Amino acid sequence: MRKQGGFFKRLRNGLSKSREQLNEKFETVFVGRKEIDEDLLEELEEILITSDIGFETAQDLIESARKKVRRRDIDNPESLKHSIEEEMITLLKPREGHLPINDLPIAPYVIFFAGVNGVGKTTTIGKLALHLRKSRKKVILAAADTFRAAATPQLVLWGEKSGVNVIAHQDGSDPSAVVYDAIQSAQHHLADFVLVDTAGRLHTKKNLMEELKKMCRVADKVMPGAPHERLLVLDATNGQNAIMQAKMFHEAIGLTGLILTKLDSTSKGGVILQIAHEFDIPIHLIGVGEGLEDLQNFEAESFVRAMF
Repeated sequence: MRKQGGFFKRLRNGLSKSREQLNEKFETVFVGRKEIDEDLLEELEEILITSDIGFETAQDLIESARKKVRRRDIDNPESLKHSIEEEMITLLKPREGHLPINDLPIAPYVIFFAGVNGVGKTTTIGKLALHLRKSRKKVILAAADTFRAAATPQLVLWGEKSGVNVIAHQDGSDPSAVVYDAIQSAQHHLADFVLVDTAGRLHTKKNLMEELKKMCRVADKVMPGAPHERLLVLDATNGQNAIMQAKMFHEAIGLTGLILTKLDSTSKGGVILQIAHEFDIPIHLIGVGEGLEDLQNFEAESFVRAMF
């Protein structure tokens, strides 16, 4: 998505809870410190761990800083803080993902959205559909969440708001049939994108994960290579549980990207660093508020600067 005016301001505002907690802890540790010693490094490691950055990620960040201190690349607390910021950017930079909006390799480009209940899948799809329409793309939405009673009406509302067609069946019908019809409709009408809303499912429920695999197989039958993206939507407020969700969904369907929502509602936005550390999966989008423009491309440097 194209960046709009005030992007960094919205990102900074959205990450205010995470920034306030992180900076408050950092300032407490750094106050009165004139030199870098092992006690300072250990206290910083503890801060990173309690910010949901994760034990191994925090260890790696501090060990990198420790090596710089030994080489005398950094020699005072202020430069240490800046060094940790730079290490975070280095960790996150390879995880920057971008959907091919203006350079589609194939059309229709089929995107599956998966995740547990309540993470904001349908809202994310609706916002993305609006962005794509503003970019003059032809979009079809697939209401493949046939189990949650309010799911289809919610997606239909987004379809009306963004001016795109929604393919839907009756509640309780086979979601794979919805996927089949949506892709065929997109092919017939020469659509650019098919955005598929799938039912929220616990990552621990094997039968539901098998159903998701079936939907992927059906997509591939009607259009070889589809779905072209299998995106997992994660609620940042879930913290460590989001890590397990990513692991289980990735094992089931082979994720091609992640979307983190509700970063504005948590003080532990550092979970994004642990996700980047543990998974070789791009982070495409982040949600830092309720507004349309609060769904933004993930950019490592902007994210870290806003965190501090």
